[in-house]
This record gives sequence, C-alpha cells and structure tokens, in this order.
Amino acid sequence: MAAPAQAPPAARWAPAATEGMTADDDADTDDPSSVEAEPPAEAVVETAAEAAEGVIFARYKQSAVRDLDVTVTFEDGVLDVDVYLNAPDEADDAQTAADEAVEAAEAAVDDLFDAADDDR
Repeated sequence: MAAPAQAPPAARWAPAATEGMTADDDADTDDPSSVEAEPPAEAVVETAAEAAEGVIFARYKQSAVRDLDVTVTFEDGVLDVDVYLNAPDEADDAQTAADEAVEAAEAAVDDLFDAADDDR
C-alpha cells in the first residue's frame, strides 16, 4: 500500500509582480491610482484550490482517489497551500502529483494577480 503523499506547504508566497519589493519600492499610497489592485482573499483561495484539485483529477480518476485534502489560506499577502493525497496503490508518484498541485495553485494565483493588474 502506497503511503499518502503530502506536499510541503508553500512557506511564503508573494504575487510575482511585487516579489522582492521593499516598503520603499511601494507606490505613493496618497495617490489612489498608484495602489495595486488586489483580488479579494476569497477569490485567491478559491482559485488556488481549484487549480490544485485540477492537477490531481487530471492525473487520477476521482473515484480512484481514496482521500484528498487541499487546504488554502491567504492572509496578509501570504499564500499557504497544503495538499494531502492518498492515491491508488499503483500510484508511486503521488508525492510528485501533490507537489505539482501546490505549484499549479501558486501559478494560478500569480495569473489572478496579473489579471487584476491588467484591469487597473
């Protein structure tokens, strides 16, 4: 029986557009047009969870997955994605699938932030 796979949680994530910025790099907060548009936290969490589940169910039949838990939080600009997967016995790559699900969640949230910036 294959051991359940659990991807390590994403320790810290920042939207690609702001990654590496310092407080001094931020736009003038007195000018409303300079404040970056940020999607609501609920949309971020939903986007990440859907992307992670999409990766798992693209690889495995839903009926074959014994247990899947995708936990996503987004607070203070920090995205935390945790994927627990108990896949079929013949699935020796469950850990890889869980890792790819976390990466897909992060990429989907980056795309969400990029789209919000484009709408500005």
